[in-house]
Amino acid sequence: MATRKRATTEAAISLTHPNAAGIDIGSASHFVAVPPDRDDEPVREFHSFTADLHRLADWLDACGVDTVAMESTGVYWIALYELLESRGFTVLLVNARHVKNVSGRKSDVLDCQWLQQLMSYGLLHGAFRPAEQVCVLRALTRQRAMILRSQGRFVQHMQKALTQMNIQLANVISDVVGETGQRILRAIVTGERDGMALARLKNSRIHASEDEIAKSLQGNWRDEHLFALKQALDAFDFCGRQLAECDAQIEAQLQTLQSCEGEPPKGKKRGRARNAPRFDLRTQLYQMCGVDLTRIDGIDVTTALVVVSEVGADMGRFASDKHFASWLGLCPGTKITGGKVMSGKTRRCANRAAQALRLAAAALRSSKSALGAYYRRMCARMDRPKAVTAAAHKLARLIYAMLTKGEEYTDRGQDYFEERYRQRVLHNLTQRAKAMGMQLVPCESVV
Repeated sequence: MATRKRATTEAAISLTHPNAAGIDIGSASHFVAVPPDRDDEPVREFHSFTADLHRLADWLDACGVDTVAMESTGVYWIALYELLESRGFTVLLVNARHVKNVSGRKSDVLDCQWLQQLMSYGLLHGAFRPAEQVCVLRALTRQRAMILRSQGRFVQHMQKALTQMNIQLANVISDVVGETGQRILRAIVTGERDGMALARLKNSRIHASEDEIAKSLQGNWRDEHLFALKQALDAFDFCGRQLAECDAQIEAQLQTLQSCEGEPPKGKKRGRARNAPRFDLRTQLYQMCGVDLTRIDGIDVTTALVVVSEVGADMGRFASDKHFASWLGLCPGTKITGGKVMSGKTRRCANRAAQALRLAAAALRSSKSALGAYYRRMCARMDRPKAVTAAAHKLARLIYAMLTKGEEYTDRGQDYFEERYRQRVLHNLTQRAKAMGMQLVPCESVV
């Protein structure tokens, strides 16, 4: 009697990158691993000095390596990444959390060997890194954001010094670093103490009267607090000069990234965004992207600058708008076990573009646009953080569509959105009634 032999297939992982190397990044030195058959010493340590980085690249070239995987540890990887990329290597930045899932591999030598093995079998995926010119714009934009944060801290220092002297200026004017606030603060630093004289420096648009402002400027003029106020004001001015220099660099870099000419089409008139650069940023972004992203309600020029500087105008790296939203960390999670959804939370992500889109989505709460109506509808269905994420996800998909198709966004208003929502509700009710053998009848036709 012949016995039937069961055909077995062994799933083998194929070698996709036979010339791959793995690098464990450190602050003082880097550990590099190449395939064992390429050198008598397949794991070597190189210091982080520039000369040692060139020796590292020469050794990889001598070993026949064409693909390199490294962890994106801090900022220590940047110099080596740029050097290897300029030498013609294919460099992949990998997430350290995706690599350290195997227990017992804690040394630098084992880490780089593990990276090399995973890369050889194609089990690692590189992180997104935009083009070189976009990286320059990204660095300048992040530098500008850092200066703005520093300037904001010095404003807090000024308010603290005023409070310690019982100067209640912030209670009568909305912004102590506005035109009126700056006049009064600089007069105080130069020695003026007369409340009425200081109150007469106010702008005509200030609602508070001169008497109210004068009463708020009655305090105890202690020398140590005045000294702190002067230093905070000087630091604020220094940050302002740095901002001007940074804006000039951003404008010059945007001009190198221009892909079209002309000006953006006229749309809804928008006020100047707070802390926006002094030059015509909207036109510069339009000439870079070919579309006006500020036509999307909630997206101002500063938000558009952050998104474009982090991603670039070319969306070819992302296969679809879903991939783009997933990279931003604005998609629900997919933890499924045994056919049961365990969690649908969005993953935590320190993506600056996603943070900017969340802030833009939160600003839709009082908008009369279709996006504003969508945000308020989401707020009625779920809590506010989830509604902000859902609206930010919608903004991301709109940006992707505009950059890939080259079409301008047209807002149809909240009435259009509400009517579409009503039609969807009626359609769903009609289908449910039909499934139960019933018919949905409008109230007007009921006798």
